[in-house]
Amino acid sequence: MFVLTELKDTVTISPWQFKQPRLDCIKQTLNKRFANKVVHKVGLCIALWDIQKIEDAYIFPGDGSSHSVVHFRYVVFRPFMDEILLGKIKSCSKEGVNVTVNFYDDILIPAESLQHPARFDESEQLWVWEYSGEDESHDLFMDIGEDIRFRVIDETFTDTSPTGPEGPGGAEAEEVEKICPYSITGSVSEPGLGLLSWWANT
Repeated sequence: MFVLTELKDTVTISPWQFKQPRLDCIKQTLNKRFANKVVHKVGLCIALWDIQKIEDAYIFPGDGSSHSVVHFRYVVFRPFMDEILLGKIKSCSKEGVNVTVNFYDDILIPAESLQHPARFDESEQLWVWEYSGEDESHDLFMDIGEDIRFRVIDETFTDTSPTGPEGPGGAEAEEVEKICPYSITGSVSEPGLGLLSWWANT
């Protein structure tokens, strides 16, 4: 679920920061820049792990700041394919079940990846597994806030970098804000997956 990823970036230290320890300034800058941000094709950055190398600092003409290329490792949330995760049901819709792992919410279990047979209950706005045993059948509701175990089956990265002013009125910029830069697709369509309460007595 969490991986250490090697990254590098140019860190700028302003003149008013020179009185502070250089390493502290670099750590603060990197955490401010990356923490809780999605890096394309990398994942959701959580926290700085360590700094491996700081290259020579440069001061450009007309700019009193120092600029250094820093090589560092960052703790990143990026589950691998087929990994089993635990989360909570955040909401349900006809598209599927939305799941959260507290610090990350962009997880969808599509309708076709639920236990079969399943149906969406319009009145409750919840998904229901129509479980049938040897001599009995039950409607097992997927209630909001319930703990759920799911398998990661896909991930999607979307580049949300600004593309420049195109079209009137900044409509494109407004649209970009709605795009999720990193989303995960899950599945519960196999024994042992789904609500923990379903398998509590097995």
